[in-house]
Amino acid sequence: MRPQRASIHHLTTWVRRQPPKVKAFLAVVSGMAALVLLRFIVHDHDNLFVAAEAVHSLGISVLIYKLMKEKTCAGLSLKSQELTAIFLAVRLYCSFVMEYDIHTVLDLSTFITTLWVIYMIRFKLKASYMEEKDNFAIYYVVVPCAVLALLIHPSTSHHIINRIFWAFCVYLEAVSVLPQLRVMQNTKIVEPFTAHYVFALGVARFLSCAHWVLQVLDSRGHLLVALGYGLWPSMVLISEIVQTFILADFCYYYVKSVFGGQLVLRLPSGVV
Repeated sequence: MRPQRASIHHLTTWVRRQPPKVKAFLAVVSGMAALVLLRFIVHDHDNLFVAAEAVHSLGISVLIYKLMKEKTCAGLSLKSQELTAIFLAVRLYCSFVMEYDIHTVLDLSTFITTLWVIYMIRFKLKASYMEEKDNFAIYYVVVPCAVLALLIHPSTSHHIINRIFWAFCVYLEAVSVLPQLRVMQNTKIVEPFTAHYVFALGVARFLSCAHWVLQVLDSRGHLLVALGYGLWPSMVLISEIVQTFILADFCYYYVKSVFGGQLVLRLPSGVV
């Protein structure tokens, strides 16, 4: 074993043996270190949000390549794609009626490609779709997100319906990857293209979370006031953090697999 891979193997083995509280502490410390690094490297933190959208689009591109080259959608969650299409459609509506900018263009391109992926899974490659593994009931996330949006939403001057829609897409985006994680939990083996796609989602979520956290720090909390009053500003940050930590465990095993030279990612029980 090469010295570099041996060192990584010893480090990952040590981390895996630690109790859950120590793992959580290490994850928080690593996240804070990455935020500090990004704060000094990236001067305009709005670029982090654009980068997050670009990485998400890149992940979708990986899916398109998989579907076109391998002619199979095995290992992909149709329900995750449908949830993604829902929150993107709602966010596009909010962008058009509330504020139109570069994020709208990026969301539109991601929405169109997501619809194409859904079409391929539902019709062209339906024979390879693992429906029995994609058994996450999406109403478990859609209904709570809708109720939460009714209760906690922005307090801006926009119409109440638009504010509720805005909150709904924020909450739904945070949990839209759960069906995909359930599929991977059921199969235990994740082929390369699906692993690349989910890792891209993890990176995109981290960049988006970093954007909001750094913006709050730079504005010394004034951004939270600009978002409105009540629980909404806190819920925005909580949603960003939740969707980052949902994928953190998978990203750890992905990086470990890549450095270990493994093409197929094998997940231990209870990872996702």
